[in-house]
Amino acid sequence: MSFLDTLRQWDDAIACVDRNDLTEALRIFLAIHQPNSKICFNIGCLQLLNQNLDAAEKAFDSSICKDEHLAVAFFQRGITFYKMERYEECVGDFQLALKALRGNQLIDYKVLGLRYKLYACEVLHNMALAEAHLGQWEKAQKNLAKALEYKTDAKVNIINRAMQSTLKQKVFKAVEFPSSVLFRPNKHYVAELEKKDYLGKAKVVASVVPQDQFSGFAPLQPQVEQEPSGPKEPEVLRALEGDPHVVLYEFLPETSDELAVVPGNIVFVLQKGSDNWASVIFNGRKGLVPYNYLERLEMSLGGLQKERSEPPSRIPPTRPERKQGLVRGESSSEDLQQKVCNQKNNKSACTKTSLNASSLQESQPADNSCIVKVYHTFNFAVSLASGSTYKTLVEKIGKKLNISSLSVTLRLTSDATSAMSEDTDMESVWSGVQSKHLTLWCSTKEQTSVKPLNNDIVLVALHSYESTNPEDLSFNPGDEITLISKINQDWLEGQSNGNTGIFPASFVEKRPANDQ
Repeated sequence: MSFLDTLRQWDDAIACVDRNDLTEALRIFLAIHQPNSKICFNIGCLQLLNQNLDAAEKAFDSSICKDEHLAVAFFQRGITFYKMERYEECVGDFQLALKALRGNQLIDYKVLGLRYKLYACEVLHNMALAEAHLGQWEKAQKNLAKALEYKTDAKVNIINRAMQSTLKQKVFKAVEFPSSVLFRPNKHYVAELEKKDYLGKAKVVASVVPQDQFSGFAPLQPQVEQEPSGPKEPEVLRALEGDPHVVLYEFLPETSDELAVVPGNIVFVLQKGSDNWASVIFNGRKGLVPYNYLERLEMSLGGLQKERSEPPSRIPPTRPERKQGLVRGESSSEDLQQKVCNQKNNKSACTKTSLNASSLQESQPADNSCIVKVYHTFNFAVSLASGSTYKTLVEKIGKKLNISSLSVTLRLTSDATSAMSEDTDMESVWSGVQSKHLTLWCSTKEQTSVKPLNNDIVLVALHSYESTNPEDLSFNPGDEITLISKINQDWLEGQSNGNTGIFPASFVEKRPANDQ
């Protein structure tokens, strides 16, 4: 049920209450599907007025579940429990109602559409009455004394009489809610239910047709004096991209570049591959669909026509295999490597790309092989048989770095104290390998004893440079850098603080001759 329907029925029920037709009002309220908290409260009040205590309890329960801060709903449910002589539950609801008042003297529900003020002193008055029925006279006196702190001039006499009755250990009369006072819908919302004619009746002001008195919103028909001489030429259909095809079988994608379609969809084939996969467009989305799931359509002025009329079988054909290694629209690894080299425009970038490509190729271990990941000035990986000797290991890494194996020093951790040698127990090293992957740290003698090509060329850093790649050299302003080689016009290779790498030529200057 929509909000407008609920609002309309709510307003009709309130109109019945104003006519004192409470039975019809209750029937209308009960017919509302998914009533809100206020409507559930109204149902509870009418049920309580008819002495249907169980139905009233359920209605107030629904009202509280939908709005747990509605103090007047706790108060009314407490009155219901009082009439059912369930005094302990009655005291609990009055306590919850007092808590919902949050220390205020009263709550005026007029803003919410209920013409009633709930006073804290009345809640305490009824709580004391329920405690009196339970024989808890001291608690009843304390609550009535507390009610005097929240009293108003109109409520003083009621509380004083209740206090006198408590001192004599006699029960007194409860303060009840006027059950015929109900929540009313917002009057501004109700006013919008009435239909309004904002445009009014149309009137002919000017017309090309003599004595035209037509009024309304139908389009004006053209006036012709004679029949057309010939048939109107058909409009030219807008050209669509691709060839139209109809989908014969449901296709569920397994990768992100495939497209989900169902039988009856009209797709436009942009390109058909040799592997029986077609690149199609459907509802503005592009993707891959097996071509044997499609059937070509003929485009004509009369519409779309199939090449064959027999219906397809219920079982879809076999899903064609996708070519492994390359995804449609991507370049090969060689093209990517060449593109990276062109972008960096320096020898070290190409070297790094080659090392990464070879590392990826070697990252697929054979049955008897193990992948050794090496942390150096750049990271790389080598593959060799599990259980190899230390000599075999350093020869493999030295060959990878294109240096002598005697210059290679390996460590089990990043700590310098964990250096390996020919005396290292390789059996324990290989026994700790998990998932055929071993991680080592590597240092070479060339890192600390690199001799420059020209001892007379020493550079001084003008700006700080933080390395963004493993092959770059980091330095701070004022650091001295020994020039090793010139990569190109913009990049140089040098050594500083025991590290070797490449750096921008514009970040340094040649040290003056008198300082050398």
